[in-house]
Amino acid sequence: MGDRVRLLFLGDIVGRSGRTLVIQQLPRLIDSLKLDFVAINAENAAGGFGITEDIALELFEAGADVLTLGNHAFDQRSVLPFLDQDPRIVRPANYPPGTPGRGTTVVAARNGARVLAINLMGRLFMDPLDDPFARLDHELDSCRLGEDVDAILVDFHAEATSEKQGIGALADGRASLVVGTHTHVPTADHRILPGGTAFQTDVGMCGDYDSVIGMDKGEPLNRFLTKLAKERMSPALGPAMMCGVVADLDPGTGLAIRVAPLRVGAGLESTIPGFPG
Repeated sequence: MGDRVRLLFLGDIVGRSGRTLVIQQLPRLIDSLKLDFVAINAENAAGGFGITEDIALELFEAGADVLTLGNHAFDQRSVLPFLDQDPRIVRPANYPPGTPGRGTTVVAARNGARVLAINLMGRLFMDPLDDPFARLDHELDSCRLGEDVDAILVDFHAEATSEKQGIGALADGRASLVVGTHTHVPTADHRILPGGTAFQTDVGMCGDYDSVIGMDKGEPLNRFLTKLAKERMSPALGPAMMCGVVADLDPGTGLAIRVAPLRVGAGLESTIPGFPG
């Protein structure tokens, strides 16, 4: 596996604008940053609501190793059989038993590292699913970092920053990278926690930032002003930016050595990690 394992996690893809940028730029980033593993939250990839099999396959072809989802996981009903069939796509593990798909998966990285991806969803201001803390505790006890797998990635799809930071604290020293998704705005708190887990409260989105969390501004503003829905919300289609986080892991322990944000495109200040090759 060499002297490090390098992971990229990209935040929520919102609609065509974000999807197109990711598909265009990801192969170049894999090569230039020498990435071993790429995970992407794709729960808003299909017109802002869910994902389709065709879109998932496009993202895999572009270089994604794992796709994570969230509260829009099942918006596109046609994708339900695919969630059961392809082990590279995961929905929140704390959905009730019998829900289509899986909440965890182990996928081999380009350098042979065994990567466990865990997807969970918060409960504050969201659907009252099963306890994500208890489920994460169980998953981390069942598959141990540095013993059963070489790296563990946790995507916690949640609204509240306190809940996301709590998940980070629970996973510290037991997971390689814990990222928050769902709020679509990148936070500035990327860091390595005391136990060695890389963490960012929210990695942001891949989409048009001249928007309201990726959606065309008209309908959200109408709803704020009138409290009435006039039409279905739709993704903004202007120039996109892809936001994510890159982490280098110690191949022996699976814990983080370095972590830095990645922002490529238009809308926010761009930054690419200057990690050694």
